[in-house]
Amino acid sequence: MIAAPLGRAVGQVRAVPQAATKARLDTVMQRLGKVFLQQPTRVGLSVGIIENGQTHFYNFGSIEKGMRQLPTAQTVYEIGSITKTFTSLLLAHAVLEKRVNLQDDIRKYLPGAYPNLAFGGQPIKLVHLANTTSRLPDNLPEPTAPRSADPDSAVAGIVKSLRGYTKQNFYDGLHQARLDTLPGLLPRHSNVATQLLAYILEGVYRAPYAELVARYINKPLQLSGLASTAPLPIGYNEKGHPMPRLDLPTVVAAGGLRYSAADMVKYLRYQLAEKDPAVVLAHRPTWGSIEDQAIAFNWNLEKTVDGQRKLQHSGGTFGCASYCEFYPAQQFGVVLLSNESDENTQGSLQAMAEQIRKALYGVPPALQALGQALRKTDFKNALATVAAVKKQHPELHLTEGYVNVWGYQLLRQGQPQHALEVFKLNVGLFPKGWNAYDSLAETYEALGAQQPAIDNYRRSLSLNPKNVNAAQHLQKLSASR
Repeated sequence: MIAAPLGRAVGQVRAVPQAATKARLDTVMQRLGKVFLQQPTRVGLSVGIIENGQTHFYNFGSIEKGMRQLPTAQTVYEIGSITKTFTSLLLAHAVLEKRVNLQDDIRKYLPGAYPNLAFGGQPIKLVHLANTTSRLPDNLPEPTAPRSADPDSAVAGIVKSLRGYTKQNFYDGLHQARLDTLPGLLPRHSNVATQLLAYILEGVYRAPYAELVARYINKPLQLSGLASTAPLPIGYNEKGHPMPRLDLPTVVAAGGLRYSAADMVKYLRYQLAEKDPAVVLAHRPTWGSIEDQAIAFNWNLEKTVDGQRKLQHSGGTFGCASYCEFYPAQQFGVVLLSNESDENTQGSLQAMAEQIRKALYGVPPALQALGQALRKTDFKNALATVAAVKKQHPELHLTEGYVNVWGYQLLRQGQPQHALEVFKLNVGLFPKGWNAYDSLAETYEALGAQQPAIDNYRRSLSLNPKNVNAAQHLQKLSASR
């Protein structure tokens, strides 16, 4: 099973003259921007970069199909789920002001009784709303459309149905939510969780969400947002059809904020500084481990292959996509905003961010050494090779997700035997990783080795009985014998 890429680290801090950095960035960004726009569905793109205090902006395409109107650093886009980091930052302020406690049962702040917002006697706590582990549904109400409706009509129907959906409707619908496991145990994307957090904060502060964002974020950071005079771009779907804006009151705190690349670079500068105690708190892991994968206040955290701390988030609306990541130790951050959104746009933006950082900092010495050592042995005995390289480069840090993505990249590059050895490495490094065994089994299956595939699917299922992928493949393999 393919795990979602966690991103790759690509370098150490190096003293590079400012002019040389700018020249290198200009060359790289022109190439990357051209490649991005060559993808059939793309329309426009704005990129903001902050590197050692210097800011750089690049813009490509158009704010509207059929027009030659280049976006600018002031062009305002919908930032989608990156909005969740803004809402969670408000929670951090509330905690520091002792208005709330992260361990509070959320029902303390809700109107009426909600016995359904607990599982096994364990309630949803405020911290669970900020670290994606509440187990609340993704949306309220769940989007519905006639089966015969085409995707464009479905979106229009969803927007129309939500126009009259009120805060009271939201609370009424919350009574129907059912948790499937203990809150705090497993992450799951939930717009409902962040919107509910916003409603709770509105009650605590006795002020509307927009006022809180202005008070704690927009005014101190001098973010213009919708106050910008630049024309808003038209957002499009994968068919090139214009999409409605995400301006629904009951989803604004989960994905409805809008900012320009210039605004977002200010936001990243503020995050990189980590001087505000609220930012420090918002960056503190509250689920998982940074050694593998962690979540803070809606920020996804990880330690990169060369030991750097990385925070990132992405977002998507009906017609816009976004991605940002930053590295406090390197004082580097990048944000990418697009006025086209499909299932691949956020991944393309993340890949571009990775290439930008690689262009600036190069490949980490630890990763170079590992690559050279593996090639010398034709990837055999990879576990021993990793151990040997770590003696020379103790900063080398491999996560299960990183190695898993690496294996699938080798498969796509037509190197199945090397991929097999990398997946073997992953189960050696992470013997309790059900997904690592699942990926190893898939590779054995692709190579025609049925029994090893069966053995590893079974191992994966023993570690995670809910692994549907393994169960389905085992059934198929058993039927073919």
